[in-house]
Amino acid sequence: MEDEEDAGGAAKPKALPAPLPDKKKGGIVGMIVGIVVVTALAAGLGMFLGQMTAKTVEQAVADREKAKPKDEPIRSTRYTGDMTLQPIEAIVTNLGQPSDTWIRMETAMVFQNGALKNPEVTAAEIRQDLITYARTITLAQLEGPSALQHLREDLNERVAARTNGAVSELVIETLVVQ
Repeated sequence: MEDEEDAGGAAKPKALPAPLPDKKKGGIVGMIVGIVVVTALAAGLGMFLGQMTAKTVEQAVADREKAKPKDEPIRSTRYTGDMTLQPIEAIVTNLGQPSDTWIRMETAMVFQNGALKNPEVTAAEIRQDLITYARTITLAQLEGPSALQHLREDLNERVAARTNGAVSELVIETLVVQ
């Protein structure tokens, strides 16, 4: 052992190294400065890219407007001003299969003014036909992407037969199956 001993023979303790300087303040300040710099860079880059994208979109819209013909014909609607929309009271009934599945349907009929002598009576008759028809359909007939279109066509055929063509269309306003 190379420990020094004093005159009395006792070992002299070694001196501890000097404490390291406190770097916490410098570390926190440096981290905050770094976050501020990165945030400013991100904001600047985002603004730059946003302006570039906006200019591209504006150019595409301008090109599309230039390509449009100036004298585009006005599209006429399917119905003229002398048509009437008569709401039909909502129906709620169970389906044919499965019988514990219910359907609620709100509809309206479109017809020309004066084509029906008593639209309220016709609406009640159509409502009864809708209930009868709804009790014959199955849940499988209401599934799939084209099911609503087929239902609409079937109902329009029934309405046309009931009114001898006086009703132009049956509009399905809401349809709920549960």
